[in-house]
Parts: sequence; structure tokens; C-alpha cells
Amino acid sequence: MLSNRTIFVTVPCYNEETQIGKVVETMPAFVDKIVIVDDVSRDRTVGVVKELARLDSRVVLIEHKVNGGVGKAIATGYIYCRDAGADVTVTMDGDGQMDPADLESVVMPVIEDKVDYCKGNRFKYLGGLQKIPPVRKFGNFVLSALTKIASGYWHVTDSQTGYRAISLAALNQLDLNSIYPRYGVPNDILVKLNIAGMRVGEVPVNPLYGVGEASKMRPARVAYPILKLLFKLWLKRIFARYVVQNGHPIVGVLAMAFVALSLMALTTIYILVETLRTEIIPKAALIVDGFAFVTSMQFFLSAMHMDYQYNEELCVRLEGPAHKNRRRSVVSHQHWPKE
Repeated sequence: MLSNRTIFVTVPCYNEETQIGKVVETMPAFVDKIVIVDDVSRDRTVGVVKELARLDSRVVLIEHKVNGGVGKAIATGYIYCRDAGADVTVTMDGDGQMDPADLESVVMPVIEDKVDYCKGNRFKYLGGLQKIPPVRKFGNFVLSALTKIASGYWHVTDSQTGYRAISLAALNQLDLNSIYPRYGVPNDILVKLNIAGMRVGEVPVNPLYGVGEASKMRPARVAYPILKLLFKLWLKRIFARYVVQNGHPIVGVLAMAFVALSLMALTTIYILVETLRTEIIPKAALIVDGFAFVTSMQFFLSAMHMDYQYNEELCVRLEGPAHKNRRRSVVSHQHWPKE
């Protein structure tokens, strides 16, 4: 327990026989339960966890019968912790990339009722940016920018980190059975939290990367599903927050933006067809096309500003330790099968 609150940590696992022992052994003493969800690992992860459970009574093993993806494993852990009545539930990956020294700083904002959901932020940690591999850094920047728009949490700058703490009240507001099962799970959860009106904050966390680390993620394969998911999540949130919940004027602004965008698309097609047919660019249509583009962008920017203002109270800016003297950990990790 910490500050008289029960703390459960759920750890989704897939092929982590070499790493899961370190995760459990370095878990702080204030953690009441370590809920490890195995997503049908092909190695000895289950056997290792069973041995860990024999040595540490806090360890609980849940085994999936069918591989469902990291999101499904997180949902399974969340359901267990919710049903057990844990005051705060934390997610940590099973690959050892999350520094246990950061756990207290991640859970305290939830315990102190400053936020309902606290995320780790690797970019805010002193020297954190330099530790993250370039490709992963670029991908995180892009996804975090798009997640700001999709989720309404405009202050979130590291959307993909797996180090997260959530209150029991917030867990009870989420439909855990509908959580996105694959790589987009953190983005999906943020949108669900925004629809439920939950406060979200970030604290600096130390990203641990080891020598020889190899990621099996294929950006080209993941990019389209994630972009498609983010667009769907944005539409879902706009409808839920601004149509169903209160009938906000932003709906009219977005409608005008789409009208202008449609006009631009039609005039663009007309310009292309006429240019190919007559070899002359229709200047009047070109002017209308440019006007429609500028107008649509103005409406979209106005809508984003309105969304920013409306969600300001849910975007909690937390103060957190940016640096501590810690040992460096050497880790390697394996990923869930990708879509």
C-alpha cells in the first residue's frame, strides 16, 4: 500500500522469459499485487512466472487461451484489478524498459486526486530524448501530435508510453471489453477517458534502452491501421462530446470546414479534368479551389481552438522529478505479433 491506497500493477507479457524476472524482482514493496497477463507466449514465460509466483505471493498469473494482442492483455489486467477493487492500477511492460524507481511518481498524482489517469513521459525526462532510437522518436512525435487532436488532451506529448496509472473511478467509467487490442491501445484509452470527462496528466519517466535491443515493429505495416484508428477515434469523440453530451457550436464549425473541403475536392477534380481535356487551366476554378482550401483550414483551426479551450480543465500539467541518480539497466524485448 501507498498512502493507505492499494496499488496493483498489471504486466502484459509476450515472450519475456528473460526479462519478466527482473520486472518482478525490482517491483517496489508498496505494490500489493503484480498481475501478469501472458498472451500465449511461445517461450518459457509462463513457467518463469509460475516460479516467481511461488517465491512472491504478490504475483498473479492470468493466461490467455488465444493471442489477442497487447491491448487485450492490458484489458484483461484492468478487469482483474477493477474487480479486485484496487485503488490505483498501473500498467508496466514486461520487457524491463520501465524504471521501477519512477513508479511512485506515476501513482502519486492519482492517489492525491490531482488526476484520474497519469502517464509517464519519456520526452520530459532529462536526457530522455537522447536515449530513444531515432525511428521510434520520430514515430512517437507524429503519433503524439495526431493523438492530441484525436483525444482532446492537447498537453500530452508522449502518447505511446506504456507506463500509466489509473484510478478505480476512472476504470469503472471505461468499457474495458472494447479496448483496441493492438498497438493503438494507449490512443484508444485516452479517447475513452476524454469522453468520460477524466483528468489526465504526465510525469517524467526514465526510458531504459539496452545495448543490442531489436524491435520487431514494422512502421509501414502499423502506420495505416493507426492512422485509420485515430481518425475513427476523433469522429467518435467529437460525436460523443459535442453532439450527444451537450450540442456544442464546434459541430457547426466542423460542418462548415467539411463543406469547404468538399468544395475544394470537387473544384480540384474539375481543374484536373478540364486541364487534361483542353490543356488550359481554368483560372476561375483555380481561385475557387484556393479559397475553399484556405476557408476549410480556417474552420478546422477554429474548431481545434474551441476543442482546446473546452478540454482545458481535463488537461492537468503536473510537476515531476526530471532526473534522479539511477543505475542504467540493460534490456532487450520482443513484441506481440503485429497486424
